[in-house]
Amino acid sequence: MLKQHLNLKLSQKLSPQQIQLMKLIQLPTIAFEQRVQQELEENPALDSGKEKDEFDDQSNEEFDNDSEVIETDFDVDEYLSDDEIPDYRLKSNNYSKDDEDKKVPYASGTSFTEHLQNQLNTYNLNEQEEKIASFLVGSIDDAGYLRRNLMDVIDDLAFTQNIFVEERDVEKLLKIVQSLDPAGVGARNLQECLILQLKRKKDSPAVLLAIDLLENSFDMFIKKHYKKLMQRYSINEEELRNSIEEIENLNPKPGASYSGNTRTIEHITPDFTIQIKDGELVLTLNSRNAPSMHISRDYSNMLQAYKESKGQTKEQKRAVLFIKQKLDAAKWFIDAIKQRQQTLYFTMHAIMNYQKEYFMTGDERKIKPMILKDIAEEIDMDISTVSRVANSKYVDTPYGTFLIKEFFSESMKNDKGEDVSTREIKKILQNVINNEDKSKPLADAKLAQLLKEKGYPIARRTIAKYREQLDIPVARLRKEI
Repeated sequence: MLKQHLNLKLSQKLSPQQIQLMKLIQLPTIAFEQRVQQELEENPALDSGKEKDEFDDQSNEEFDNDSEVIETDFDVDEYLSDDEIPDYRLKSNNYSKDDEDKKVPYASGTSFTEHLQNQLNTYNLNEQEEKIASFLVGSIDDAGYLRRNLMDVIDDLAFTQNIFVEERDVEKLLKIVQSLDPAGVGARNLQECLILQLKRKKDSPAVLLAIDLLENSFDMFIKKHYKKLMQRYSINEEELRNSIEEIENLNPKPGASYSGNTRTIEHITPDFTIQIKDGELVLTLNSRNAPSMHISRDYSNMLQAYKESKGQTKEQKRAVLFIKQKLDAAKWFIDAIKQRQQTLYFTMHAIMNYQKEYFMTGDERKIKPMILKDIAEEIDMDISTVSRVANSKYVDTPYGTFLIKEFFSESMKNDKGEDVSTREIKKILQNVINNEDKSKPLADAKLAQLLKEKGYPIARRTIAKYREQLDIPVARLRKEI
């Protein structure tokens, strides 16, 4: 039996334009520049730079003459009115005037792979051996490691090079690759990398013991079971310390040490700048976020010509509808950029005011507990919008350049009942660990006790969580002799 029900459902759906706007807001400055350039290339109705003066001064009367009715689904005059055009141009207020170099520099010279290949060319190898060795060199990552299993390499050689070879033959050629400079290159794991480097050193009791430690007691060594090691090898503390120093002087990433390695040098481009002028905080938005854009005059002229023509053909009508679509897209994109600018500025301005004591002094203890909701309520925007700004943008301050999300933190109460930032507590925890006796590092329970004495009653499990967030190992792994 069929039944009818009446349901009332309230739902919210984002339009494609709103989704695109959210994506624009999330982009950092450099990525935003690339997005603008992409739009300029894809939409001929959009122009960058300032429009010519004669276009600005053009009389509205030129576009206001009566014309016969055109059988299209939009008003051509709406797109021709010069009154509309200034609304789609962006003006730069509160933007930094510094003209930064837009090119990201990169290191020049021979690449790491080429450096290895040049050395390989000095070996007397037959054609097949040379191909296999070159394939191995090409499989080495920037850190200098061969991360792939040899069986996977053998399979790839068969499929891509039509070379069928046994594992022992590949292993033999890998030894040749591992003999190249820098020492440790071609290793399959950290243990092998360190051993390869030690074996190139001049023999000494400390070096020989270090090789033995890594070859036969690696797990015990990385877990810092020093007393067990001294018992196993019948050595004293000084002998063990000498071997440890030999290992600590090795390079765990031999590929990274090659200065000629061509790779992009990453530059952080701040999206905002905060300065102190006359005792007040001044916020500016990077000028790259304020491109000067306008509707193409050529497209406006096309519409004018269409309006003045008589007896328009179907082809002309199709062409003008195409122009309309491009003009709509151009106008929306310019409006979206303006909204992006306003959102970025209002959000960062609210954060700056919220953390005014810190930005005025640089004292991290002045950072107030602040969550996304605090700023969202301040600027009357959605939490997700604030999150998009905070997670991908950097601010240049008198004390350094920081990712904005670093200023957000939860709060907890100290022994006086005052709200303090978890960031402040992490800073204190970091200082306590930095100043501990490394021969007797502090366990989490002891750290919790020390912070309690400083006025921060924190549970041991919370200490463990903060320590992990700070990328600090447990006490046993912090031990030194």
